[in-house]
Amino acid sequence: MGEQHATFRAMQEGTAEDWSIISEHFRPFAKKLPDRILAHLSLLDGDYGGFPIDRLEHSIQTATRAHRDGRDEEYVVCALLHDIGDTLGSYNHPDIAAAILKPFVSPENLWMVEKHGIFQGYYFFHHLGMDRHLRDQFKDHPLYQYTAEFCAKYDAPAFDPDYESEPLEFFEPMLRRVFAKPRNSIYKL
Repeated sequence: MGEQHATFRAMQEGTAEDWSIISEHFRPFAKKLPDRILAHLSLLDGDYGGFPIDRLEHSIQTATRAHRDGRDEEYVVCALLHDIGDTLGSYNHPDIAAAILKPFVSPENLWMVEKHGIFQGYYFFHHLGMDRHLRDQFKDHPLYQYTAEFCAKYDAPAFDPDYESEPLEFFEPMLRRVFAKPRNSIYKL
């Protein structure tokens, strides 16, 4: 007998039995999220975009710096994934990364990832005719310094071709632990 599927043609027609079938498929799919994230990170490999190192190495270097500085696993995973949105969100990559992380991380780390693009702009916006102080719109926010520190200590210096990063595999167990169970989702497992 083949795989069971829901029978509705429009969601309004769905039954409890249909949604039971869908739920049974969702659980194993959701457990493979870390695999899909790792596969998507591999899309950053070899993509330099004019930078001195490729986007994957930048992500790994950012995470390595945070790890070596004693940050906790969740923070390190946020550092690893902060630019994962570069491939699909060329104009809003922090939003993409934040959307992926939202169910799994603290509000503080989520805000940091979501806003890091504006904060990182402090280091280069003025070279593009933009306002490097754009981040100051958040100067009274309690996470302003937290996010500025992320950029200053980990993100901004992570373009060094001579830096010895940990391999991506080093971060895989951390990623799997952070993504093991959502803590902020409307969907219950």
